[in-house]
Amino acid sequence: MLRRLTGGRETETEPKPLEEQVIVITGASSGIGLTTARTAAERGARVVLAARSEDALREAVAEIESDGGDATYVVADVGDREDVREIARVAEETYGGVDTWINGAAVSIYGRLEEIPVERMREQFDTNVWGLLYGSLEALDVLEAGGTIINVGSIVSDRSITLQGSYSASKHSVKAFTDALRMELEDADRPVNVTLVKPAAIDTPYPQHAENYMDEAATIPAPVYAPDAVARAILHAAEHPQREVTVGGGGKGFTLLGTYAPELMDTLMKAVFGPQQRTDEPRRPDAESGLEEPAGNLEERGDYEGYVAESSLYTRLRQHGRTPGTATLGVGLVGLAYAGYRVLRGGDR
Repeated sequence: MLRRLTGGRETETEPKPLEEQVIVITGASSGIGLTTARTAAERGARVVLAARSEDALREAVAEIESDGGDATYVVADVGDREDVREIARVAEETYGGVDTWINGAAVSIYGRLEEIPVERMREQFDTNVWGLLYGSLEALDVLEAGGTIINVGSIVSDRSITLQGSYSASKHSVKAFTDALRMELEDADRPVNVTLVKPAAIDTPYPQHAENYMDEAATIPAPVYAPDAVARAILHAAEHPQREVTVGGGGKGFTLLGTYAPELMDTLMKAVFGPQQRTDEPRRPDAESGLEEPAGNLEERGDYEGYVAESSLYTRLRQHGRTPGTATLGVGLVGLAYAGYRVLRGGDR
């Protein structure tokens, strides 16, 4: 529920049920964005899918419509503001407006900062930061009557991870921009809720679509969650606005350790999280990255070989107004410790 002070008193604006909403989703050709689009359409929302891969978007819309849903798409590079304006124009022209705008487009880079060309980092920021900023600003123009902006950050919005320093920096920027926008809208008494969603490691094609400067093929560190867990959290926020939500108790443990035991976390980065991001396979020198070309091809899941949690008890409790106790948070910390134990013992990565 949106709360704003008007004339010295608190007023409330009830978000529409999901089945009555028009939802824009960027980064909708794979991973979290695609899962969210499919789930929203299944629940009756009208969805506007945006990404760079037209073939994938066309197929996704056809699939949604064949299942009885209502969808359209816009081919857009969110790093180009005119493309983002086109997303807003199509949404208004097709459905008469927007209720929730989800900024989910992002690209990834693996490697040590000194080995990554600065130009490539800048291109990453064009998508991850400027693209999200453009989306948020365009959303404000179509949410005059109220609504929700949901920005997809990451647990690395709070604590950087080794070998993904540029990505971490971009997600720190996402959090800073999102927090500032929220405060300014509250100060201006605008009926627009702003939510930051911070997923932990998610089993999507993220590593396969990454630009990789390591010698080994890239993967993601445990604990790992399913993209459906993130989609549920995002869509819950569309109906029940909240400031921010972390998806995955392990992710919360990650940020808590980074905040309260930063030196210990630095050590874990070297001993655990660094090795966990490398596979035993060599990097393919001819592999295309999402930074270079549209990579989305309707894949929700990646090729992570370890255990994938289909849901998060921590996230469900938080989103339903319950504060997890020490035991629940402890599960996340134990998960991190176990992941480190497996690596140090030569177990599954």
